[in-house]
This record gives sequence, C-alpha cells and structure tokens, in this order.
Amino acid sequence: MKSFTSRRARAIVVAIAAGSLALTGCSENKGSKSGADSKKDQKEASVQSKPVTYIDAAGSTGPAAEVPGAKSGGTVQVYQEAGLSHLDPGQIYVSDAGQVANLLFRRLTQFQEDDKGNVSVAGDLATDSGKSSDGGKTWTFTLKDGIKDANGTAITSADVRHTVERQFAKFIFDGPPYLQTWLAGQKYADDYRKLLPGGGFDGKHLPASVLDTPDAKTVIFHFDTARPDLPQTLAMAGYAVVPTKTDTKESYDKAPVATGPYKIASYKAGKSLVLTKNTNWDPKTDSVRHQYPDSFNFTFGITETTQTKRLIADQGEDKNAIQLTAGVESTQIQDVIGNPAVNKRTVKGYQPYVMQLSFNLDRVKDIKVRQAITYAVNSKSLIAGEGGAYGGDVAPNYFAPTLPGYEAAYDPYGRLKTPQGNIAKATELVKALPAAEKKLVFAYSNSEPGQKRKVAIEDALTKVGFDVVSKEVDSASYYEQIGKVANPYDMYITGWGQDWPSPGTVITPVYDPAQVTDGSPNYAHVRDPKVKELIQTALSQDPVAAAKTWKEAQHYLLEKVLPAAPLWYTKQFQLSGSNIGGARYGSVSSLLDINRIYLKS
Repeated sequence: MKSFTSRRARAIVVAIAAGSLALTGCSENKGSKSGADSKKDQKEASVQSKPVTYIDAAGSTGPAAEVPGAKSGGTVQVYQEAGLSHLDPGQIYVSDAGQVANLLFRRLTQFQEDDKGNVSVAGDLATDSGKSSDGGKTWTFTLKDGIKDANGTAITSADVRHTVERQFAKFIFDGPPYLQTWLAGQKYADDYRKLLPGGGFDGKHLPASVLDTPDAKTVIFHFDTARPDLPQTLAMAGYAVVPTKTDTKESYDKAPVATGPYKIASYKAGKSLVLTKNTNWDPKTDSVRHQYPDSFNFTFGITETTQTKRLIADQGEDKNAIQLTAGVESTQIQDVIGNPAVNKRTVKGYQPYVMQLSFNLDRVKDIKVRQAITYAVNSKSLIAGEGGAYGGDVAPNYFAPTLPGYEAAYDPYGRLKTPQGNIAKATELVKALPAAEKKLVFAYSNSEPGQKRKVAIEDALTKVGFDVVSKEVDSASYYEQIGKVANPYDMYITGWGQDWPSPGTVITPVYDPAQVTDGSPNYAHVRDPKVKELIQTALSQDPVAAAKTWKEAQHYLLEKVLPAAPLWYTKQFQLSGSNIGGARYGSVSSLLDINRIYLKS
C-alpha cells in the first residue's frame, strides 16, 4: 500500500496459512520510547511480521469493544496538505484515502487490532473471516443480517459480486490487483482484465466456477490454486463494497455511497471533506468501528509546518484536531519532545515503508548510471528532512524491519557505512559515463516534504557530476503521474510497505514484469525474465521454501537489475490536539488509529 506522508507508499501485508498479510502494518504506539533509538525501534517493529490470525463468528459480532473513557459528540478537525487522489474504494491504495475509507466503507472482512498491537482478521460484512475448502482453493463467506448502505438499501451478495467484477473495468486502475489477479488465474496471467473486459457493466459476469452467489447471503470464490491470504486481502480498503444501484463508474470517485459509520455530507476536491454520521450503520454488526464524533471536518492545503505549529499552540478548534497522514514537521520536533505536555499528545511508530529513488528503466537503461546514483544519494540528508531519528533510518535494501525475511546487514551499496553517500565511488562511475547519460529528469511532489527531498537529491547528484532537471508534480496526483508507463521522468522517490507480513507483497506488486501497466506500483518498469521466474516460483512454494526464493529475488534485483536506490525506512510521529481522546498508533494503518478517536469534552 502507498503512504502519502512518505510516498504514495503502498503497503501490502498477507499471511500464508498461519501467516498473513497486514495492510500497511505498523508497530503499536510505544509513546516517547519510539524514535531516537533506531535499533530498539527496529526490534519493536518486528511485531508487524507476526502472523495475522483469523477470527470466527463470535469475534466478528459487534459492537466493537468500547474505548476506555470514550464520549460521543463534537466535530474532529482533520488537517492534510495534499488533496485525496480517490474516494472510489476500487481506486484506494494510498494511506490518506485508506484512513478516510476506514470511516466510510465496509468490506467482507476487516482488520482488528488489540492494545498490544496484535492484528487479526474478522468478518465485516461477512459473519466471520471466511471458510476455506478444497485445500484453500475455495472460500465461502456468508453476509451478516441488517447491513445497509447510507441510503438504507440492504447489501446483498449481488453487491459483493458487482464490487468484484467492476475491478476488471479499465477505469479502475489505481487500486490493489490481488483479488482480480488471483481470480484470473494462470489462464489470464498476462492480463487479468481479459477475464471480464466489461467489468460487469455490459451484462456479462464472472462464471460461477470463479465467483458464485447462489443466494442473497452467500459469496463463494474459486481459485486455481490455494489462496490462504484471501481474508486479509479482502480486508483492504480497495475491496470495500460498492452497492450496485449507486455505481456511477468514473463519477463514483467524487460521490461514493457509504456503508461505514460515517457518510459524505460535502466534498470539494482538494479543499474540504465533511463526514457526518451514517444513521443506517448498525454498531451491532461491526466489531471494529465506532461512531463517537458527530462529524469529521477535513481541511486540505494545510502544510505540515502549519499543522505542527497549530497543534503545538493548541488553541480553539486546534484542540479538536488530528493530522491525517502528515507528521510533526522536522524543524519543530525538538519543540514537541522538549515539552512534556505536548509530547504526551503524540503517537509514534515504525512504519512498513521503504522509501527509494525509483529509476524509469525505459529511460535510464545503463546500470552504471543507476549504480552511480545509488552510491551518490544522501540518506542522511533525506532523513534529516523527515525529522532525523524520529523520521526514519537508513535503508540498505528493499525489505523493511517489519517484514519477515528482513536482512539488517544486507547492504550491497554500503548505505549503512556511508549514509551521506559514497562520493568517491559515485564520482568515479560518473566520470566514465557519456555526457548524454549525466542529464537526469527528477520528478518531485510539490508538497513540503517533496521540496525538501528535491533539494537533497539535487545536492547529492550534482556534487558527483550529474545534471539534474527537477520537474514539479501535483502532490494529490503524484503517484498517478509517475505511475504512467509513458511518463517523461527518469527518476522519482516512491515508497512501498507490505500489504501483510510476506515478502511477496513487496516483490510482486513493485517488481513483477506482469505489472508494467498504468497505475501499477512497478514504477521502475522492471521487465526482467529472471525476476518473473523467481516470483512465479515463490508463489507456488510453501512459506519456508518461498522465503528463500524471495531472498534470492531481492538480491538479484539489487545487484543485477537495480530498479531503485534504497533510501530510508520510515517512522511516523504524529501530533493531535489536547481534546482528542483514544489516540494510539495503529499497526494496521501505520498512522493514528482513526477508528478509536473521540473528543474528551
């Protein structure tokens, strides 16, 4: 899944049998302990690599356990710099829209998290986390009674079918690809859309041998191989239900119909979003969400600097405010941690995202150019712009500390020894390059973090002899623009985090040659046949054997392909107003757990 604070970082977390994928997993809030001690932070982050458990019907029944001390009423103010790229669930694969989706939309399953940061999957629209048969190739879900959308219309299996089928339509291009790829199977491994080109809008539907809805309450998925991670996959925001009667195709992105505790009262793209209570949401059917505030008022266009200043000052409506995906602005971190009254209003945690400088392999074809850049980039400077030790740690490779198979010492380009960049090595490589290959077009987001990253990249690469031409990209559509296969850029900073605890949720979406399409997170356009072979091998293996193959894939990618220069592992450090209650760091969202918050008075 993509994170918008540090990226359109996408993060995918899945489990195999006992192990699962957890959406943008992040460690539980450890209060002021997290941030300054990187080794300790990385050890605590390993909680996110734990298997996700599946919950039965009893654990999937609402209402959700009350948050201690919670009260109802009032309006929560939500601050964000960039506008939302999408509100259509099928297009949501970024952390900012994912946070909003937690309030608006329900899916067949949902992630639950306890006070210790342990994550499980419960039934959401479904009565439980699903029942598998046929060796894991078949999964059956039964819908709960009393589920309605915001218009008061009952949700049936036909709506779930429609939600799945519309994923194959061409206008859905920016969400997760897992379910549709799995349903397409080997027959359409080259392009899953061939299974249902019309996305169900032309009257044609998936056959019962793939997706069966024998009655209004039953949904049955059939795959050509075992899919033990399906309950976690269906818990992703990208698979939230879209009621059949309300679907307006492309226009749905601006006015989706809610099924969660809140609905959209008004929306001005890039400016504001107001959510109010959905009176057709029944807490008795929901084991995860609450409906404490009367409303949420999102204001876009507020920079991270301004957010931090206002929240430190804690005046007026700022007392009722939270940051959506931004964190404490780097130059103000000491103002926060040095003031106990302010510091106690923070949530901190290790995120699953690896920030990297992705190369467009269609344009930067010489690996020596990519090697020179990888040696030259200054992780220390970039991390300083994120808040230093509170913002991240140097990344020597593509696997984060939250991921099973993480290799702390695997550092083929010496990032840990020379976090400021190996200037001598990079300069040596650049001198041998033709003049035409020394000019690079770098795309950056026109946000405060994007501006800081631009300066750091330009400084590092110019120092060793590159000519960097920086191109500003609108922050709200940043990932959409660099996600175009024919984009006009040589390189861009991206971020990715596991969708659940499996290396397959990093290697497959980001580097699979089959994913070189518009909207895909294969931003480097990796087309290497060896990578494809390793991915296919790993996906067919048991977890133990697959772990070795994923390791081999990472090593091959970094040493032989080099689609991106690893830069830093991200941490989150968010601040909220003094009247916000229930704040904790969410292992699922890797941000403040928006499902739990309330106003104290």
